[in-house]
Amino acid sequence: MPKVKRWQEGTWTHEPQSCTVQGDSLVVEAVEGSDYWQQTMYGFQHDNGHALLAPWAAEEGIEVSFSLDGFTELYDQAGMMLWHSETEWIKAGIELNDGVPHIGAVVTDKYSDWSLSPVPEWAGEVVTIRASRMKDAVILRARTESHPWRTIRVARFPYRENVQAGPLVCAPTRAGFTVVFTRWIGTEPDLDVHTDPPLL
Repeated sequence: MPKVKRWQEGTWTHEPQSCTVQGDSLVVEAVEGSDYWQQTMYGFQHDNGHALLAPWAAEEGIEVSFSLDGFTELYDQAGMMLWHSETEWIKAGIELNDGVPHIGAVVTDKYSDWSLSPVPEWAGEVVTIRASRMKDAVILRARTESHPWRTIRVARFPYRENVQAGPLVCAPTRAGFTVVFTRWIGTEPDLDVHTDPPLL
């Protein structure tokens, strides 16, 4: 059975501009200029994004859901952060790029990389990001309420202790970006990269 995580279980890496619980949802406004990125290509480092983190057990899958309403500006982003340290983390979710929502992941081990794929058909929907650990890796998947699971990436994530996970929001280019998170759950992890998890 899925375990619903209370928003109050998490601790922010950096406090957002505002954060309110409305019914079962969490409404978060990001600070202008907030982001996570380490050096690669751009040369800069950003360590001031907003991740709401709680301990992540190795035998647990994690899902975070949020609405894409309000994504309008370059690099508006929300999703999930998987955290081991300031230089060892993965963020996965939706990022607006050239006016189109893209599903992607940034995998960081001292340096960041970025993989992404356009999903214009997902605009305005509620997206669910899912992470499961398997051996020395993490399987990242995503879906919407009307589109099936899509595997985003299998990435190295070998850490067994001091690992946290939870919702993420960043607004690198503007003020006023607000995201509604609708769900944060722990569940059974994926058992195989080629088998879709159940819809919960």
